[in-house]
Amino acid sequence: MPPPFYGAPGAPQPPANVNGLAIAALVTGIVCLLPPLGLVLGAVALGRIRKRGERGTGMAVTGMILSLVSTLLVVAGLTTGAFRDFYDGMRDAADEVSRTRSTFDLRKGQCFNSPGGAIEAEAANVTIVDCAKPHDGEITGSFKITEFRKWPGDKPIEPIAERRCEALNTAYALDTWAVPDTAWLYYYQPSKESWAIGDRSVTCAFAAEKGKLTGSVRTDGTTLDQHQLAFLQSLNPIDAALLEEPEADVEEDQPGNVAWAQTVSATVTGAAAKLKAHPWPAAADKPVADLVEDLEAAGEHWAKMAAATDPDTFWEHYEPAYDGLPTDMGLEARGALKLDVTPPPTEDGGTS
Repeated sequence: MPPPFYGAPGAPQPPANVNGLAIAALVTGIVCLLPPLGLVLGAVALGRIRKRGERGTGMAVTGMILSLVSTLLVVAGLTTGAFRDFYDGMRDAADEVSRTRSTFDLRKGQCFNSPGGAIEAEAANVTIVDCAKPHDGEITGSFKITEFRKWPGDKPIEPIAERRCEALNTAYALDTWAVPDTAWLYYYQPSKESWAIGDRSVTCAFAAEKGKLTGSVRTDGTTLDQHQLAFLQSLNPIDAALLEEPEADVEEDQPGNVAWAQTVSATVTGAAAKLKAHPWPAAADKPVADLVEDLEAAGEHWAKMAAATDPDTFWEHYEPAYDGLPTDMGLEARGALKLDVTPPPTEDGGTS
């Protein structure tokens, strides 16, 4: 008898599908994304696995366990404040990063703090802060070095930076009385390394020599009204002209001293004319008129110094010319115009 025939063996059955929700539960549990969601996804996945004969039980259970742990950690964090502290720390860190700037990416009007709380020439980055809060410096502007094609070294750049930053600082803070005596001219200039990649910028600032600055020192067309601007723009050139007095006496350098007196004479006369021509508000009208009278009287002595042909004539009018200039430079007018009324200190500790 022939052996029984059982037929050809059947094709192998494909493995059961892995449940998608089980995968989602595992992923959600691992990355701690909405911890309770992992519990829900895992529970639904187990029900479908039993009904459909799918695979993924282990993944669903693991996801539920991880999500449960994450949920408990979040609850504990909210209860103890640890989660809030962590969030605040992350937010503060993000805020710190967003306010960090390269020293060559600073903009006019920004106030900043340097690393370690002190101005450092070698600092590459600083932190932008509100000018109303204590800060190390305030940016007054920037310019590009065009005098050199190749890296010249630090020394040749320094006099250019000092001269041009002085001009930018003066234009930024027209009311010099409002600048604290601890605020000094400061600048960041290109380094050899930054020059090699095309950096030519010098960034100018007022910086605290010691301690911190508080409040902006900016007094220009963006912060002053037309009367304040007219007053300061008329008087400030006098101070600038006086500072140019030659170091040598008239006996040693008569041409230089006479030329300086001519400059001051023209500046004083010009200031008086500008003040007289401007239409002042009622409160400032008389104080400004009194100031003009003083300037015109002083201007007569400066004119005689400027016309001196010998040292004796020059010295005869030297002290009257200086004494004729109002020592407070229009303090009453300043008050009427709501400008700073605290004279800057002199080298001997007094005020000028």
